[in-house]
Amino acid sequence: MACPGDLKMEIELNYQPSLKQKLFHESEADEILYGGAAGGGKSYAICWDAFLRCLKYPKTHAYLFRRTYPEVEMTLVRVMQQIVPKELGHYVAGQHEMRFANGSVAHFCHLSDEGAGLLKYQGAEIHWLYFDELTHFTKAMYDYLRTRLRAEKKLGITPCVRAASNPGGPGHAWVKARFVDATGCGQFVREMTVTSEILGGESVRRIQYIPATAKDNPHITRNYIVELEQKPRALREALLLGKWDAFDGQAFPEFIDDPQHYQDGQYTHVIKPFPIPWHWTRVVSFDHGYTRPFSFGVWAVDEDGRVYRYKELYGCVEGEANTGVMLPPGEIAQQLAELMEPEFKEGLHVSGIADPAIWDRSRGLSVEEQIRSVFSGVTFRKGDNTRLPGKMQLHERLKFGEDGRPMLYVFQNCRDFIRTIPSLVYDAKKPEDIDTAGEDHIYDETRYFLMSRPIAPRHQIERKKRGFNPLED
Repeated sequence: MACPGDLKMEIELNYQPSLKQKLFHESEADEILYGGAAGGGKSYAICWDAFLRCLKYPKTHAYLFRRTYPEVEMTLVRVMQQIVPKELGHYVAGQHEMRFANGSVAHFCHLSDEGAGLLKYQGAEIHWLYFDELTHFTKAMYDYLRTRLRAEKKLGITPCVRAASNPGGPGHAWVKARFVDATGCGQFVREMTVTSEILGGESVRRIQYIPATAKDNPHITRNYIVELEQKPRALREALLLGKWDAFDGQAFPEFIDDPQHYQDGQYTHVIKPFPIPWHWTRVVSFDHGYTRPFSFGVWAVDEDGRVYRYKELYGCVEGEANTGVMLPPGEIAQQLAELMEPEFKEGLHVSGIADPAIWDRSRGLSVEEQIRSVFSGVTFRKGDNTRLPGKMQLHERLKFGEDGRPMLYVFQNCRDFIRTIPSLVYDAKKPEDIDTAGEDHIYDETRYFLMSRPIAPRHQIERKKRGFNPLED
């Protein structure tokens, strides 16, 4: 994008985007997440993108969001004031706007909550929507603001969303699911088919993730990279390498998914599936959900008390983190019957354990009764819902012993366990507990199961690792 000729002046814009920033600006995807690591030039890319779009398309409006206004001022406003020549635009502090000479406007916004905060933008017509640190926003905020994305035909533009973020934060799980997981960590552009009942026909929305680290930014000094290297492991891997399975505030940083050891099970919790011996105990754990996902975990217990999650059923809308499929208990029971049919054909006994809330009859038949009326192959009993002891049991099970083996394994086909457990964060108000606003349904049914067969505290054996080189690929 270049400065339009009708401004009748020649102004040199001193911007040399990195290869990743150039890809960010030139992409025609409807939604883009840029970044992943610190130092990738995220805020700079967002401001330049908004500036260039507003210059190219007169009388358009860009909305740039951070969660709080002090963050807006310290990053987006400051960068925009640095890059916009005075001949092309001026900042109006009282309105929090950068007004351009061609009639376009960049609005600097903050959004602190999902209530009154969202209503402020109810009448907005957003042409270019930007989020800096997208994981600080909830999915409800993101979805609502996208409904304000519209433009009159005479403008001749296609509104779009551009976002940037590091891993971590309260929105980590949904951002990772929508952009990182859905695009193979940026290996391809995800295409979503959207059907319009009003207009008829279908359209395709394209979602892209552009990973960028400090190494992709030629303007970052070596000292900055060395400084990031000194951070604690989880924070270092998130900020320096952009790893979405390691970040500050992660509740279970000890969970390891190492494909190189799927076969031997050494220092990994994820393993290759194998035939379960017929005499091992089988248990189904259950956490109910309607607008939020429901979850069944199917477990086997060996002679040493080690547990194996070998299959699961997770009622979540594909590609949408923490969004339930809204099935009634009877239909959930039918899916459970299909899931457990192989065990019943072998004549195996399977016990069940579930959230005590499914026995609640305050609104008529309980969820447990509705499930039992359709499927009685598994008899559920009430799980122990004591939160902190349940959390500690998962920590104990994840520890590696002297033989490099944990007391809990997960088959690699249990993709939603592998996706959601590393994404759980601590509650800001209850630092020892999990933030229940996250996607914690698999975690909850896992707690019920583990509390039914608790183990004593174990000594953690750390695996020896080679030295860390931040400049290595």
